[in-house]
Amino acid sequence: MIEIKRDLEPLIEHWLYKGKIITIYGPRQVGKTTLAKKILRTHNAENDYFNCDIPSVAQSFENPEPVLLKRLIGKAEIIVIDEAQRISNIGLTLKIIHDTMPQVQVIATGSSSFQLRNSINEPLTGRGLEYLLLPFSLKEIKQLYKPHEIDALIPFFMRYGLYPEIIEKNETAAETLITNLTSKYLYKDILEFENLKKPELLTNILQLIAFQLGSEVSRNEIASKLNTSRETIERYLDLLEKAFVIFRQKPLARNQRNEIARKEKLYFYDTGIRNSIISAFQPLDLRSDTGALFENFMIAERLKHIQLQEQQRNLWFWRTHDGREIDYIEEYDGKFYAYELNWGRNKMKKATAERFRSSYQRTEFKTINRENYFEFFE
Repeated sequence: MIEIKRDLEPLIEHWLYKGKIITIYGPRQVGKTTLAKKILRTHNAENDYFNCDIPSVAQSFENPEPVLLKRLIGKAEIIVIDEAQRISNIGLTLKIIHDTMPQVQVIATGSSSFQLRNSINEPLTGRGLEYLLLPFSLKEIKQLYKPHEIDALIPFFMRYGLYPEIIEKNETAAETLITNLTSKYLYKDILEFENLKKPELLTNILQLIAFQLGSEVSRNEIASKLNTSRETIERYLDLLEKAFVIFRQKPLARNQRNEIARKEKLYFYDTGIRNSIISAFQPLDLRSDTGALFENFMIAERLKHIQLQEQQRNLWFWRTHDGREIDYIEEYDGKFYAYELNWGRNKMKKATAERFRSSYQRTEFKTINRENYFEFFE
């Protein structure tokens, strides 16, 4: 497999040696270590890599005494601290490095945002920048496949996802690998951090979300089906977000009593993970969830694109109690950009667009389908 340059790399390179500790978050197995080592190679610093999955390496950073940290880092100008959440008091350690060795550029990586972010947010106030690395984007794999090849492979990617070890495999190997990744890594950080007593509840929640893909989700309904409390469901959803398994999309409701205002939609960062949770790898023409799968796939791709713009945007869906619906809306620069996401060629219904524009006048509408999907992230 050729080495695919990650779109995040130029953003990180731009901020090197500008007085900021850079943190790269993301799910396990998406390539954080590969990206960090690539940056080290670019700066002729391959040896300045610290793997904190090794207990002795993590322990060497736990004493924040400056003289000991200087001895550990030596003459390095740039270092990578991989899986930094393994270090106790990592926030204080990074703060001391930043304040006493300003010439050293630190890049820290972490698969667990609730561990690492909770530890460094306060100590690094004003001292750090955060970036999220996700599975490959369709834009990135243009380095590997031609546009017409990507067109042909879209059904494969919708079924098996875009994790690095998946994209060049055949269907049998892809199913084995994504199933293995899901079973071994999906819950690892949550289970380690929270010491959950009922991991099966986590699995049941994810399965319910997977089966409701593209529909509004009620936490009360999930709690009732699983015979637990709404507060417990909310806690687990929060953990799944922080482990980069799912993300939420809230309803837009400002002007009309008829707008749905409470329920939210839940999507997966990777559709291969979603399909693995419910063992649903059937071809698209044999499944009833193709439209919802395409919707999830496109919105996840759009999130990767937005991150690179470094622009603040509000993200919504819109639905009324009488069934009018818009799949995806962005709000920025005082305007709304409304998208209908269809695997087929159906366009947004004129009545739906008119109803929405009656309340949100400054709106542009567009339909994204299997023929023009690259326009959604260019």
